[in-house]
Amino acid sequence: MEQWQDQSIILAARLHGENGAIVSLLSREYGRQSGYLRGANSAKNRGTLEIGNIVDANWRSRTSDSLGYLTLELSHSTASRIMQDALKLAALQSACALCDQALPEKEGHEGLYNGLAALLGILESDIWAQGYVMWEIALLKELGFALDLSRCAAGGDSNTLSYVSPKTGRAVSLEAAQPYKDKLLPLPEFLKLEGDESGENDVITGLNLTRYFFERWVFAHHNRGLPEARHRLDLRFAEDFAKTRAC
Repeated sequence: MEQWQDQSIILAARLHGENGAIVSLLSREYGRQSGYLRGANSAKNRGTLEIGNIVDANWRSRTSDSLGYLTLELSHSTASRIMQDALKLAALQSACALCDQALPEKEGHEGLYNGLAALLGILESDIWAQGYVMWEIALLKELGFALDLSRCAAGGDSNTLSYVSPKTGRAVSLEAAQPYKDKLLPLPEFLKLEGDESGENDVITGLNLTRYFFERWVFAHHNRGLPEARHRLDLRFAEDFAKTRAC
């Protein structure tokens, strides 16, 4: 009998059969794992199975290669705390979908768990949007696709970094970028060494930046492409920014 128990974050839950669900988790010690949960429609489990919730998970199976069976105990409810904020909820769904579709199964990486757990806490703060973009940059790095935003790729002034190379993911200073800036990606203010106060449009610039590298580096050969939840997050921000400008 194979078995493990670990604190985990619910990434996805898909109903299966009359009263069960296949649940995808990101565990602290065992990485992304999947299992079958009986009684998914019960009053207890319906509240537990919200995406982003932190649970105490117990997984068991006859063999390590089998889907296995899960029992879950709710430790911290994330979704219920941000349910009234459509933007924050969209960010939560996007983060969980990115982890669910980008991370290999059964490869332990405590840093990934800690990073997502930290993001769940940031979602309840005032700087959550910038924090979300920075989390995506950290996720890219954990997946082996690090952006270098600390210095100019062309040897220019690191205090005036303004763009990012779409080929290398390295920052470029304002002066060095002039001959070919139309081919570069804008760097949002809050990611610059001496950036000014940023607003919602700056967050959109950050989301465009990370989306580019997720599409080109992480999901380029993925059979489903960039998760739909990530596209919805872009649309939510664009709609919210348009409403703000119209007021």
